[in-house]
Formats: sequence, C-alpha cells, structure tokens
Amino acid sequence: MTELESWLNLHQEEPIDPALPICDPHHHLFDLPDRRYVLEDFLQDVGGGHNIVRTVFVEYGSRYNMEAPQEMRPVGETEFVAGMTRQQACGRYGTIKVAAGILGYADLTLGAAVAPVLEAHIAASDRLRGIRQICTFDENHDIIRSTAPRGMLLNPMFREGFSCLRDYQLSFDAWLYHTQLPELVDLAGAYPDIPIILDHIGGPLRIGPYASRREEVFGEWKKGIAALSGCSNVLVKLGGLGMTFCGFGWSERAVPPNSAELAEAMAPYYLWCIEKFGCDRCMFESNFPVDKRSYSYTVLWNAFKLITRGFSKDERAALFHDTASRAYRL
Repeated sequence: MTELESWLNLHQEEPIDPALPICDPHHHLFDLPDRRYVLEDFLQDVGGGHNIVRTVFVEYGSRYNMEAPQEMRPVGETEFVAGMTRQQACGRYGTIKVAAGILGYADLTLGAAVAPVLEAHIAASDRLRGIRQICTFDENHDIIRSTAPRGMLLNPMFREGFSCLRDYQLSFDAWLYHTQLPELVDLAGAYPDIPIILDHIGGPLRIGPYASRREEVFGEWKKGIAALSGCSNVLVKLGGLGMTFCGFGWSERAVPPNSAELAEAMAPYYLWCIEKFGCDRCMFESNFPVDKRSYSYTVLWNAFKLITRGFSKDERAALFHDTASRAYRL
C-alpha cells in the first residue's frame, strides 16, 4: 500500500445512492517510467460501491510510439488504451465499460496537416471520440504550470487544425485556466458546429499571486463561465478542484476531507455552472488519478451526490450519466 493510499484510508465512507448509474467522463491511464496507473489500479479506485457503468479515457502523454514521426507518436497512446479495453472485453475485469470513449492527443497547430494524425487515431480504435490539446498558460510560470504558448486558441494554425475535427466528427476537450476563458468563448463562437467540452470547470486559479484575491478570481471565473454558456456548442465537466493550483489544500491535511466538507467547498462552483449551462450541458467527472491526491473516488462521488440532493431524478440522471454519454456518443 502506498503512502497516499494509507492516507486516504484514514477516512472511508459507504457510497450514497449506490444504484445511480454513473458515466465518468474524465480519467487517465498511463505507464510512465516514474509512475503507473493502469486498468487494475483504476478499477480498484472505482470499486467502492458507486454504480460506474462506463468511462471516458483522456490523453495523458503515455506510451507514445517513439519510432514514429513526431506528429504520429501520440497514436501509440490510443493503441495502448485500446489494448486494455480488449483485455476487459474478455470479461476478466468485470462489467464496467472502461474507456468506452477515448480522447487522444494531436497537435492542432499543425494546421491541415493534422488530418493524417486524426485518421491514425481513428484507425487505432473505433472508440476515439475526440481530441484534447492542453492549452494552459499563465504568466507565473514559476508557480503555475504553463503547457501551451500564450494565446494558442487564437493562433491561425491551431484554428486550421481545429477545423479539421469537423470532418471526422470529433469533439475538442479544452483544458485551460480561468484567465483564458475569453479565448475559448472566441473559439467556440468562430466554430459553432464543433462540440467543445470544457475540462475542470475552466481551472480557477487560487495559489501564488491569486491566493490573496480569491473572491476577485471567483468573480472573474463566474463572468467567464457565464459568457461561455452562451455558446451552445460548449459543455462543461464538473470536477478537478482537487488539483493543487485550486488552492483548497486538502492534500496537506492530516486526515482526508469527508464528502460533506467537499460538497460545501465545491458547491458554489458547480452550482454556478449548472445554473448557467443547465444539467443537459454539465457532467460530473473524477479526474482520477490526478485528483486522488486530495480525496478518494468513493468520497468524491458522494460529494457530488450531496451537492445535487435537491435535484430531480432527470436532472441527476443528466449530470451523472446522460450528458456525458450523449457528448461522447457512447
């Protein structure tokens, strides 16, 4: 048992509403030199009693084909995940349809030249549903990780590549920070026929220079979400607040938070997204194992269920399963 798992075991809960069907639309699987999280690890986390019926795998930069040309290397990750789904199809790993949808990585800044990469991903797995290219950028590189150059979503070459998604009926998962939401509004408005799914509610920053003005950040984030909700081709994933840049500090506690504590802290963010987008354009996500540093899988989904206690049966069905299943054509 790892140190993290020992810490998570300090607080355990029984699942709330265990029969409620769940599609987890955001988790990772990877096999890297310094860390590993494969099918068995994920199923162990999922095994706490919630009714997870299917999931969506999101690219993580693992198992690239280093013998292929640079732009084609990420196809190796799709092949890696497709191999694990074939293992599960044999019945060895239970009835959960893990990676029912796959989101691969392709460098859209290649412009129209990205088309063969998209075709290779599709050939690697008939479960490919979309592309994620991480867009995160912040001026404070020493504190907050920047993965993309400034203004990537506005780059003409990126947009040329982005437009190729339409030809293959693929969606785009957007992972960025709250300061970049206006750029995503611009992109979504320019391509209203390409589905965009916003990851992790748009990454509200609450550390470094943002730590001393969290209320201001919350207000800026709310405005960005409200503006984005006006783009009918955009949906949003409710999750990701366990990452360290969100500044809640759960991973630094002696004992992990319980689901009631999580629900209280998360509710202002998720309820605002639901208010603006509606249940039919929102979906809860685990973001495991990235968020595992802050809470267990079972406790997280309990928190989501506590936040939605007053919702109707149809609203909860949308948030926990139907929106994700429809968005990724599962």
